[in-house]
Amino acid sequence: MFNKLFCLSLLVGLSSNAWSTETHVDVLPADQFDMSNWKLTLPLDKDKNGKIDEIEGVAMYYFSHPDYFFLDENKQLVFQVPNKAITTSGSSNARSELRQMVRGTDTGISVKSPKNNFSLAVHPEAKTFGAIGGKLDGTVKVEHVSLHAKHPEKYPAFSVVVGQVHANKDPAMIEAKTGFGYGNEPIKIFYKKWPHHKTGSVFWTYERNLAEKDPNRVDIAYPVWGYTWENTKDPQSSGVKLGEEFSYRINIIGNVMHLYFTAPNHKTVSYKIDLSNNVDANGKVDEKDNSHGYSGDSFYYKAGAYGQCSVKDGEGFWSTGCAGTGDFVVDKANGDYNRVSFSKLQLSK
Repeated sequence: MFNKLFCLSLLVGLSSNAWSTETHVDVLPADQFDMSNWKLTLPLDKDKNGKIDEIEGVAMYYFSHPDYFFLDENKQLVFQVPNKAITTSGSSNARSELRQMVRGTDTGISVKSPKNNFSLAVHPEAKTFGAIGGKLDGTVKVEHVSLHAKHPEKYPAFSVVVGQVHANKDPAMIEAKTGFGYGNEPIKIFYKKWPHHKTGSVFWTYERNLAEKDPNRVDIAYPVWGYTWENTKDPQSSGVKLGEEFSYRINIIGNVMHLYFTAPNHKTVSYKIDLSNNVDANGKVDEKDNSHGYSGDSFYYKAGAYGQCSVKDGEGFWSTGCAGTGDFVVDKANGDYNRVSFSKLQLSK
């Protein structure tokens, strides 16, 4: 897929790249998966600059990390993430996760530039974006979810997000009171399994596109297999076991998000939702949502292991008080981590 010697010669010239000692492996993720339109976020701050580490551009062609981003013996793409680690500024949850880069390896285009993101067809400046809509296909196994939560009654406990669509946060749009730019998520695909259950549940959530402090800004869950996050019952045969493969497709065409979920021995599940209005995925008007949905926002896909079992302990919805020491070897041994592997991960228009 690429010339390794050429890429390694580039690495030598990148004196600010702290990863040069961890790239010398025989088989790299880019050998099996197209990395040309992805940026990687890792649960690390190796250069000690106070910011989460990211890999992007041509560096994605030759990068692997032995703990957080690598190919297993079956050449599946593995993401691992502990509960306790450095996080992005807008989240209390750690992640090992890819972010779509419509620009490809052209780092001369800024991350939030319209050319590096996509919009809905209804967006008044849709023609300025890198794409209108797009598609993400993933075939994935959740192999481990974190085991210990101080607040197991809180919905995000024992769960991991394996795919999502994220809107860009834009302070200028928020200040101008456009009704957009909040950086919300029209979809997150969850896998949740209680430690004593035989199987876990797969479901997805839609976040109302409202301001951060609006009490109606909540994630609405829709079932795929098993239950949604508020149900504490064991899904049994209706759920998905750890290590059991399933597939998802998120396909945004025009203004409509089409969702397809398939798995062996499970029924195929599909949804569609128009992201340009406030009609929900069940076809009902949601009076509490933004009446124009996500019409004025720009977006990008994400995929990997976005842990939802935060070590943050408080009254907040996402503060599950999950266990973690910050030492990955210890946390992995204690079961305080998530592991997700993909046999297919593909972006397309």
